[in-house]
Amino acid sequence: MPNNEMKIFSGTSHPEFSQKIAKILGKDLSKITISRFSGGEIYARLIDNARGASAYVIQTCTRNVNEDLMELFIVIDALKRASARSITAVIPHFGYARQDKKSASREPISAKLIADLLTTAGIDRIITMDLHSDQIQGFFNLPVDHLAAMPVLASYIKDKNLKDPVVVAPDTGRAKTAKKLSDRIGAPLVILHKTRPEHQKAEIMHIVGDVKGKTPIIIDDMIDTAGTATGGVDILRKQGCIDEIYFVSTHGILSGPAVEKINAAKFAEVVVTDTLPTADKKIKGLKVVSVAPIFAEAIKRSYENMSISSLFD
Repeated sequence: MPNNEMKIFSGTSHPEFSQKIAKILGKDLSKITISRFSGGEIYARLIDNARGASAYVIQTCTRNVNEDLMELFIVIDALKRASARSITAVIPHFGYARQDKKSASREPISAKLIADLLTTAGIDRIITMDLHSDQIQGFFNLPVDHLAAMPVLASYIKDKNLKDPVVVAPDTGRAKTAKKLSDRIGAPLVILHKTRPEHQKAEIMHIVGDVKGKTPIIIDDMIDTAGTATGGVDILRKQGCIDEIYFVSTHGILSGPAVEKINAAKFAEVVVTDTLPTADKKIKGLKVVSVAPIFAEAIKRSYENMSISSLFD
């Protein structure tokens, strides 16, 4: 009988992160060839044998989200046809997560479509981190291990011993996440009321709470174009906070004008995790904390059929 060996495969979206996970687990990444034909089609072939193995495919969703997902589907299909015992998709940043409901008529629910495509491709389980909304777990009819970066981010902020910190939710949807951070570091909570007149644009209308003389820590699940983050900075400064403002987020997408906007906002620090590659981003005060140990532990416990619920918080 096959020995059900753990095999870790990496896509091309963030190989450095995959290497970190493999190193923590004391494993080498299994060999795979991924290339593009001149017409743009993706080709993948497993070099290492995967028959009877518990396969883990690590592929995050960068700004090239469609390429990243299509590559993941093809690698999953290759593993299925190579007779892998089980296939777990490890997706640190889940693409299309913001399209999780119908906000207007005749819109798709694209997050549900991606869940269906992953299931059809042949996965048995998914491991991801800080989905834009918890309801996305219900789009899958298979196990979803939804990890949280909060322990790592809170520990980093707490170790800085900031003067009179206050945690700021950039909108009402992030209030729950902001409350978790405020509880962990023992700081009060402030909520910004945001309206979004159209996609990629946000306007801060009201502020609930007191920031005068305090050190604001804005927290969000992702930084895309940075409109939300930089939009909140002006109103916080007008309310009399100290000039040292921090911005904390799990996923640093940093697309479009994000770098320019963040540098113009003059944050003391912008703290993100390594769920996405940020090496090419020239942002003053950018700090990257690693969540690779959390993913490595989740993979280990999944492989050994142990509980990983303690990693959710």
